[in-house]
Amino acid sequence: MSEPTAVARLTQEITAGLKPAALEDFYQDLHRHPELAFQEHRTAAKLAARLRAAGYDVTEGVGRTGVVGVLANGDGPTVWLRGDMDALPVQEATGLEYASTVDGVMHACGHDLHVTWLAGAADALAAARGTWSGTLVVVGQPAEESGGGAAAMVADGVHTRFPRPDVVLGQHVTPGLAGFYPHTPGLTMSASDDLDVVVHGVGGHGSRPESTTDPVVTAAYIVTRLQTVVSREVAAAHSVVLTVGQFHAGTKHNIIPAEARLSLNLRTQDASVRERVLGAVRRIVEGECRTAGCPTPPEVTVRPGYPNTVNDTVLDGEIAAVHRELFGPLTVLDFGPAMGSEDFSLLAPAGVPYDFWYVTSTPPPVWEAAPGADLAEKIGNVPGNHSPLFAPDLPVLLPGVRTLVSAALSRLG
Repeated sequence: MSEPTAVARLTQEITAGLKPAALEDFYQDLHRHPELAFQEHRTAAKLAARLRAAGYDVTEGVGRTGVVGVLANGDGPTVWLRGDMDALPVQEATGLEYASTVDGVMHACGHDLHVTWLAGAADALAAARGTWSGTLVVVGQPAEESGGGAAAMVADGVHTRFPRPDVVLGQHVTPGLAGFYPHTPGLTMSASDDLDVVVHGVGGHGSRPESTTDPVVTAAYIVTRLQTVVSREVAAAHSVVLTVGQFHAGTKHNIIPAEARLSLNLRTQDASVRERVLGAVRRIVEGECRTAGCPTPPEVTVRPGYPNTVNDTVLDGEIAAVHRELFGPLTVLDFGPAMGSEDFSLLAPAGVPYDFWYVTSTPPPVWEAAPGADLAEKIGNVPGNHSPLFAPDLPVLLPGVRTLVSAALSRLG
């Protein structure tokens, strides 16, 4: 670990020549052309072109649409910088002049910012390779939103085809008054699981419900009963979110269907609590179906998505110290663990430390206009990730490059 003051000074020096207008052009182009998970062909090509122009050895198509750039620069540690590239199926409503041109698709989670930060940091570090030694690996990851992108890159040999990391570093844009860089040592993001439930009934005519076993009613009871799992079966000290995101049944007004389908999402921060909640879901689904006399047992399928993201406490403390030196002591704060989830940690081989922090992005006028007596209330009243109104402040482009550059320099020789 290099001394924070020296790292901050070097970061300022090697990023002094970056032109905000050029970063804005690159970012706005990505924002206009969002691509969904595993469809990031244009985005990947633009990132790959930037990396090649800066002197990286570039491999495309890693994990289907991922990009890996390697810059070997003598002896020293190997640092991986990761940015995700995919957009969301959201209809943009920002009214920005550079709004999405793709109907129903938007960079509503800020991954266009992530790619811009990654490309800017890669350029700056390559141009200043005389100031550091080691190996820099830049990873453009596909499909974070679908939960399969990091796993696809691992399955495609990202851990064996490229230099093994000594550390893996990443960051995420978040709502909050622009100009802050939250760090959380240890647990920082939650695990996520998707569950699919199928309730089997006996269909029939809507005028003769007595001749059916109505799966709609049974599924409705399941939805209602599931609301008691967190409030009555999980200790208050644990953070858990159980959401019913979809309820599908039937095809016509006067037909009682033969089945109903539910889609659930579970967020947990403790493995034992996760198992307890999954058990409760199964028990409730099976119990309601038995009570209703369903002819066939229900199906409950658990689809593990994201693991917990647990920052290395020493690494996070060191990088947070650099960011304090770079941006000011009051700009780095600890939000505590979030209920959101990420597949970032899968890119770190077992035993390799990683750090994942945030960059706040709400424009000052939007923040000031938002109601709220405290920080949490105001954050809840500004457009956040996945909102059709999410519009990060453009002045966060250069600081987001500097956070990555400084973090990499803190570990490189």
